[in-house]
Amino acid sequence: MWRFVLRRLLQMVPVVLGTTFLIYVLVFALPGDPIRVLGGDKPMPPSVYQALRHHYHLDEPLIEQYCRYLLGLFRGDFGETLNGQSVSSLMASSWTVTVQLALTAWIFELVVGITLGVWAGLRKGGIVDSLVLSGTTFVIAVPAFVLGYSAQLVFGLKLGWFPTVGTDDGFPYSYLLPGMILGSLSLAYIARLTRTSLIENMRADYVRTALAKGLPRRRIVVRHTLRNSLIPVVTFLGIDLGNLLAGAIVIEGIFNLPGIGQQIFLAIQVKDGPTVVGITTFLVLIYLAANLVVDILYGALDPRIRYE
Repeated sequence: MWRFVLRRLLQMVPVVLGTTFLIYVLVFALPGDPIRVLGGDKPMPPSVYQALRHHYHLDEPLIEQYCRYLLGLFRGDFGETLNGQSVSSLMASSWTVTVQLALTAWIFELVVGITLGVWAGLRKGGIVDSLVLSGTTFVIAVPAFVLGYSAQLVFGLKLGWFPTVGTDDGFPYSYLLPGMILGSLSLAYIARLTRTSLIENMRADYVRTALAKGLPRRRIVVRHTLRNSLIPVVTFLGIDLGNLLAGAIVIEGIFNLPGIGQQIFLAIQVKDGPTVVGITTFLVLIYLAANLVVDILYGALDPRIRYE
């Protein structure tokens, strides 16, 4: 197991180098001068302009800027924003909001998605199965911002069940509605994936053998079939956790949540490259860590998998 973990960590090194280099080049090679944007409409003295370019190493070649950023990244330094604040402190002030939103969405899609998938898989061709398939198709077809504004209008303003904006009501109440909207698309995929995987495993030879031995159907499903069926679901859930952390820009904007997504959006508007690169790099590391945890969980779900 430890050899497998070490091998996976070594495989992540070129991935981190490649993704950070691509992100850095795409952000800082774009046209436009962030220092001019920082000055706004007022003309900036040439001495101040040159001093700021030198401070942020914008007067150096792009490859030297990236190497300098990479050395700082190895020391845990994600850079400095154009207003003088460290990216790490900026993320610390916004990270709690995004994590709480992502965890709310992730738990919602985990519990409801797997429950609906198992329910539909055990009743293939029935009314429940048809409702799950049609409902998930509807959720997949409707864009997230349409679901967000509609839920905000109906459940927030009309019925008053949930707060519509901000985090004044605290966790988890302020995050329930945006979390459900954020996790709705992934919930649809999880329900369909669980249903399909469960139906396939119910046809396996070991299930027929267990039925022939007289084991109760509930025990076969819970102890054997469901564990094997959850392997592709766990893969999706691990990857989706990183996606939820990075893809909450639209939902945070609709519900006015001051999270990481909103910080990236604001940084793009003012061409604050260090903020965009630092936050995106941190999200890449979160994504890779989630994939490593998923690979380790395979062995716990299916003893037939051996990492040696």
